[in-house]
Amino acid sequence: MINSADTTAALRSRALSLLVLTTAFWGLSFPLIKALMLLHEQLSPTAGSWFVTVYVLAPRFALAAALLAVWQWRGLIKTGIRRSEWHQGVGLGVFSSAGMLFQCDGMHYTAASTSAFLTQFYAILIPIFVALRSKRNPGLVVWTCSGLVLAGVAILGRFDWTEMHLGRGEVETIIASCFFMGQILWLERPVFSANRPGRISLTMFITQAAIYSLLLVLLAPSGEIVTALLAPWTSGLWVGFTLVLTVVCTVGAYGLMNAWQPKITATEAGLVYCAEPIFGSVFALFLPAILSAWALIDYANETSTWPLLVGGGLITVANVLIQVKPVKKLS
Repeated sequence: MINSADTTAALRSRALSLLVLTTAFWGLSFPLIKALMLLHEQLSPTAGSWFVTVYVLAPRFALAAALLAVWQWRGLIKTGIRRSEWHQGVGLGVFSSAGMLFQCDGMHYTAASTSAFLTQFYAILIPIFVALRSKRNPGLVVWTCSGLVLAGVAILGRFDWTEMHLGRGEVETIIASCFFMGQILWLERPVFSANRPGRISLTMFITQAAIYSLLLVLLAPSGEIVTALLAPWTSGLWVGFTLVLTVVCTVGAYGLMNAWQPKITATEAGLVYCAEPIFGSVFALFLPAILSAWALIDYANETSTWPLLVGGGLITVANVLIQVKPVKKLS
């Protein structure tokens, strides 16, 4: 006879493992997006940086929505999308879009290391929010893991406290982290527990595609809208990079997130997602040179340094600890 406790533990362990895989997919997106933006700047020299940034996002989520719609077409004809699935998916799309936009704009006004550190601030914001909401202390393990994660991200990003000040970039990045926290907490809400992950992802992608497409039209160079919108699609490599971002880093990553995050607590999810910069740093050790050779762009590999080893080690320890000492899920 199968023990229900063992089944729950196995399900939780699988969820944690698949969410770590999710962070690996997101980590892959960092060098891919950087290469895609450099290639786009060659294809559209007159386009502004914000236009290029949004153009990386709009096709990615529009194609992801189209792929999921085709994949689910039989089910969509039979049962459609429930009202609660629209409610959850639109909420996730708004939180994610707002977070990405504030994060991108903030990076124009602050150091990359500061952005990386403050973006992961939700690792400490989530347990604080949950503690206030439930009026219960999440416990020593959670606070320890949160501290390890923040220290790891700070070391990994070579964060310098002497350069820290609350300017526009820092404030926008903290706002972005709050939106990402909202996305994680929105996905956990018990009222959405009966929703189907595939439908959630589809409505989320539709929402993001609509937001980014509107911004794309508004940000297109004056008098060159058609040319600016069509130019990237003349490059096979640009299309190829975009497809990888769509299939792996969007459909794959968010599909896993929407399906498996509800199996664990939001606090655990926030800590697991902080593994993303580890994978991003590892991929940056070798992928840039490969992508540069393919696309004829100037994008050098990063080098392995002690911050990667120490910072990555602290984040890994936190993730192992949170798996060994599970957090009780509160309603």
